[in-house]
Amino acid sequence: MDPNQGRRWVIILIIFFIGVIFLVRLLYIQVLDDKWIVRANNITHSQKIIKPSRGLIYDRNGELLVTASQVYDIWVTPREIGTIDTLELCKTLALTKEEFDEKLLKARNYASYKASLFLEGVPSEDYGRMVTKLNHYDGFETKINTQRGYPHDVGAHLLGYIRKISDKQFEKDQSEKGEHYYIMDDYIGITGLEKVYEKELRGERGSLGYLKDRLGNKKTEIETKDAKEGKDLYSTIDLDLQTFGEELMKNKKGCIVAIEPSTGEILTMVSAPSYSPKGMVGRDFSKNWSEMNRNDSLKPLINRSVYNSHYRPGSIFKLVQALVAMQDGLIDVNTGFTCNKSLIGCHNHEHPSNVKIAIKNSCNPYFYQVYKRLILRGESNSVFTDSRIGLTKWRESVQSFGLGVKLETDLPGVKTGRIPDTSFYDKIYGKRRWAFSTIYSNSIGEGEIGVSPLQMANLAAILANKGYYYSPHLVKKIGINGDKKEIYKQKHYTVVDSSYFTPVREAMEQVVLNGTARRAQIDSISVCGKTGTVENKTFNDHSVFIAFAPKDNPKIAIAVYVEYGTWGGTWAAPIASVMIEKYLKEQLSERGKKKAQRILDAVILNKHSDFTN
Repeated sequence: MDPNQGRRWVIILIIFFIGVIFLVRLLYIQVLDDKWIVRANNITHSQKIIKPSRGLIYDRNGELLVTASQVYDIWVTPREIGTIDTLELCKTLALTKEEFDEKLLKARNYASYKASLFLEGVPSEDYGRMVTKLNHYDGFETKINTQRGYPHDVGAHLLGYIRKISDKQFEKDQSEKGEHYYIMDDYIGITGLEKVYEKELRGERGSLGYLKDRLGNKKTEIETKDAKEGKDLYSTIDLDLQTFGEELMKNKKGCIVAIEPSTGEILTMVSAPSYSPKGMVGRDFSKNWSEMNRNDSLKPLINRSVYNSHYRPGSIFKLVQALVAMQDGLIDVNTGFTCNKSLIGCHNHEHPSNVKIAIKNSCNPYFYQVYKRLILRGESNSVFTDSRIGLTKWRESVQSFGLGVKLETDLPGVKTGRIPDTSFYDKIYGKRRWAFSTIYSNSIGEGEIGVSPLQMANLAAILANKGYYYSPHLVKKIGINGDKKEIYKQKHYTVVDSSYFTPVREAMEQVVLNGTARRAQIDSISVCGKTGTVENKTFNDHSVFIAFAPKDNPKIAIAVYVEYGTWGGTWAAPIASVMIEKYLKEQLSERGKKKAQRILDAVILNKHSDFTN
């Protein structure tokens, strides 16, 4: 046997195993591991992201509320900057030397070799002045972007604003299953309709691919995917009414919410004080936002219409008490009670011999007795147990009016308000340590009840509809040929039969004709309303009013809150009346003009940032 035969087989086996190793490695690189494909593509391919145009927002009559205009973002790559005339460049970019140094330091800290945003949202007219000089400086490049515009400068709270995506929002998008939409320099809806309808407004991004040569130059265009522009929103807002409402509420704190009862569409939503939506775009965004959020004691960024759910309803709540008590058979339309001021304070008026008179005169002792029957139903020998049973039944009925629950509307930050239950009082007083005598202030809409103005406007719509409502919403249709969401087409019924609404509506008409809301009268239009004067221990009481009109076939339901406005009939009622007249008649009568001027001239402000409980 050849002595070299064994060595030959060893060499053959070594070569064989080396070959197998190479084959396995090639299989891994070319088939199993994607990163090599990615690296190859990065060398030979280039892809440019094409951003879609963001959808526009219109009012209910087709008036443009939010536009999308072309602006320019200036990016910088610090290590590519050569010798520059800093002062001249600062003058070109309209920056101070300190601002320039701060932005450049931030860019260097991010990455000296990588481009980062230096100056955003430069308008076309400013960029036209900058571009010729900017081209002389290395390290600076321009990218086209879009920016929101506001032709009418109203509706800031309901429209909302967009802003560059935060690290937290980006990480959330990347962690979600499915397609990861955003890249780091994207803009995203932060508040209002911009946030709620972000997916509809943002559209679908496109891309443009190129093949590159060995030097990295783009040679051949491939794999083009067109961007799809965002869908336009057609809102329910009436621009003229919104503008008028914001004018009326200048130099005041509070809000106005108006709804079309037959659809639940929000006609206007005013929160005062407000701010200019134009200040929430471009380079001054951060400064303006900080000033309003931190330094303005009146807190203009707060949308009082929905965020404030601890407003008390005051005497307006008596309407709900009467309806629930009649439905439960605890009173009827002809039930009378003595106006006994020893039970609870009241003003002088005729004897409330029935529900309608009690509502017209807003009799506190009357509704003290009504609430007592609702809570103490005689279903237990213990006043504590009986109060628990009664409160639970009462709360369930009240919640059917959209109070103490979260209305399914298309605005972020909507609060539930508070209709207290047994656990709420157990935490405050302890079990079997509270009863009707502890909580009777709820009878007149005070105590621990909390509502939002949106809920109060919705209550007015329920009264207009005799017992049902559509969830209040701000978008009439999505896209030119689209529709509103199905959830906003569904009726929600209260537990109260429609027949019980008739005497209450008639009483509301008398409140305006002969009661506490005479200032809400409108020539040739029958207005049904109810005032509220909400107690505030630290300053003037708050003026509150809800109404709907006309009485037959109502077209508008409205709620007005004027903080520190004292009586409901003093400010809230006349504000509501001119808003109603403006909407139904388009033009104010001479009487309406005088009321409007009185309101416009009024300054009703206090530095407290919120409603005082």
